[in-house]
Order: sequence, then C-alpha cells, then structure tokens
Amino acid sequence: MRNTNQLIHQLKQQLNTLERDALNHDQQLPSQQKKMLQDIERFNSQLFIQQGAQLTPCIQQLKKDIVQLEKQLSLKLDIKIIELSCQRIQDRFTALRRALVTTNINVKTAEQKRANNRARYAKKQQQQHADSGFAWIANNVMKNSHQIYQELNKHLNWATTFEQKIAEMETKLANCHSADKITIQNEILSLHRRLGKCRQAISYIEDRIQMFERPHRNTNR
Repeated sequence: MRNTNQLIHQLKQQLNTLERDALNHDQQLPSQQKKMLQDIERFNSQLFIQQGAQLTPCIQQLKKDIVQLEKQLSLKLDIKIIELSCQRIQDRFTALRRALVTTNINVKTAEQKRANNRARYAKKQQQQHADSGFAWIANNVMKNSHQIYQELNKHLNWATTFEQKIAEMETKLANCHSADKITIQNEILSLHRRLGKCRQAISYIEDRIQMFERPHRNTNR
C-alpha cells in the first residue's frame, strides 16, 4: 500500500511541475506561433485530444489518467491493467515534455509543409514554361532543410502508426480468449520496442535540427 501511495504522490508531483512548465510555455508563445500551429495536431489522437500550440489543455487529461490509476490501484485490479495505465501515463508525460521543447521545430515543420504546398502549386504553374531555361535556379533551394524535415515527418508518421497499432492490440487483448493473450502481449511488446526505436530516431533528428538552426539564430541576433 505504501508503494502505491508513493507512486501516486510522485506522479502528482511530476504533474505539478509539468503543469507549471506548460503554463509558462503557453504564456510565452508569440502570437505568430499560435497562429501557425492553430490547426496542427501535435499529438496522436490516442495520446491527447488537442491541437494547436497551447499545451495546458493536455494537463487536465493527464490528471484524469492519474485519478483513474489511483482508482485501479485501490480496487486492486489485474496487474496487466495497472501496467497498461502506467505505460499510457508515461507515454503522455514523455509526449508533453517533448512538445515543450519542440514547439519551434513544430513551427518550422508547419512552415515547411506550407512551403512544400506552395512549391507544388508553383511547379504546376511552371510546367507550361518547362523549356524556359530557369528551372535550375530552384533545384537546390532549401535542400538540406527540406530533407531533414522530410525525415522528421517520416518518423513521426511511423510513430503514429505504431501507437495506433498498440492501441488496437490493447483493445484486442482486453477482449480475447486467455489462450491468445500471450501471443497478443508479445505483439504489443514488439510494437513498443519498435516505437521506442522510432522515438529515439525522432529525438536524434530533432537534436540535429536544433544544431542545424543554431548558427542561423546566432547570425540573426
């Protein structure tokens, strides 16, 4: 009982710290960034029902998760249910912490997507002038930036796919026959390992983006 009480106490302390960070993050957001991210879903729908730049709406959802876990512990539900709840809470903590430090990257990604859309439109407009001799000018514009954000988007899409598959398998696990549980649990573990590697790759790419952008920020000061 003492261990479970300590677990809930620690989660609530971590949540309080995260809530202060989220409030500070939202208060310091420039209006331009809020506008840029207002229609962007920053999380997989399995994690948070939220879009836009502000992160404080996610705190209330995380509070409900902790309350639910507290009830599960008090009712002494099956350990697998407890573990799944703990994993979900951990995933949401991780996603929120990452979001706090990657707002600028998300803005850049949104800008890149808009730039890509504009580029595709311009390409269509220029098809009729393909023999004009000026196509070479834009061939290498933003080449490095474009490639690195493409790689980030690719891994974010993979992570979303893995998260959706895990959610589907967890639902299947809750309703399957006992004979199938081991197989499904192994599949869930395999998906979590793949998701973990994907998230490591995302963190690596995000670090490289920050390194890539740092000289530009220093130059503009």
